[in-house]
Amino acid sequence: MSEDKSEIQRLVDLLVCAPGALVQSATAELEKLVEEGRHRVDGQLHTARLVGQVAVQTARRQVEQVLQAVFARVTGGGGDPQQSPAGIAVVDDVGTDETGASTNGDATAWVASGPVATENGPKPATGLAIPGYDSLSASQVVQRLDGLSRVELEDVRDHEFSHRHRRTILNRVDQLLCGAATGQPS
Repeated sequence: MSEDKSEIQRLVDLLVCAPGALVQSATAELEKLVEEGRHRVDGQLHTARLVGQVAVQTARRQVEQVLQAVFARVTGGGGDPQQSPAGIAVVDDVGTDETGASTNGDATAWVASGPVATENGPKPATGLAIPGYDSLSASQVVQRLDGLSRVELEDVRDHEFSHRHRRTILNRVDQLLCGAATGQPS
């Protein structure tokens, strides 16, 4: 009977005690694993959050630099960034922009408010001193710039800047405007 007891004891150990001990140690190990996993995930989330913040700050700085360069080009170099040059709407931190549109950003932005492209292409040039302006090539426009008044040159620059942004024309207009400002022929 001692052999039977020993076999019965082994069977009880195998079917009852071993699973009980296994569940108890698994529970303790599982708690350790959960805590270790939580620590790793928190660290990764923290790192990802920092990388995201750096990326957003870098992109924001780059956008601000581009907008400042555009603003300087449109205004001719200086000026108060809160003043709205032709074709630019200043959007305040919170509230509304100059057109009354609602804003809720956290930075000042400059938004082009010039002529808007339609389904059939850009809005045609009206009131420019060069007839058929939109159908002309850059070299044809440049040939016609000499002899235009300062106001007419500014109109051409504003139109070109808000439409096709052809560097050849914009550079020549700037040269002529700088020559007109200094009183020297260009």
